[in-house]
Amino acid sequence: MQIRSAQPVHEVQNEHHLPLGIILLSVFFALGALIACVTALALAFPGEGLDSLWRLNPHAHASFLAMGQWAIALMCAVAAACATSAVGLWIRASWGHRLALVLLAVNLVADTANSFVRGDLRTLIGIPIAGALIAYLLSRRVRRRFKRTDLI
Repeated sequence: MQIRSAQPVHEVQNEHHLPLGIILLSVFFALGALIACVTALALAFPGEGLDSLWRLNPHAHASFLAMGQWAIALMCAVAAACATSAVGLWIRASWGHRLALVLLAVNLVADTANSFVRGDLRTLIGIPIAGALIAYLLSRRVRRRFKRTDLI
């Protein structure tokens, strides 16, 4: 008598294999953490060699300067959230999955608001990207890769 598994053999064998999409999202959030750290350093230490980075987005620099010291705190919080999400996705923790969804949703709302409030149409490109990443994370194939046993 042969016992059949509820999952196909290739899915059982690949259960512990980290999918390429999750690897790429982990790297994406790790890069986000790095960029947020560099931004916080550029704000905290003006004139120390990182000021040339503001040529990439002078409007962001002006907005951050208007926020004062809160901009540094915000960038540190963004860096911590992105780094935590990168780790959570990498270890396939359900809290990492949820945090990634929250960060992408916040980004989607912010891009939408920036396009309408500030009239910055360049931010519209972020809407379909964030939407696609959210759809990927919400797919059944991806959701079942995350541990459901963690406490958070």
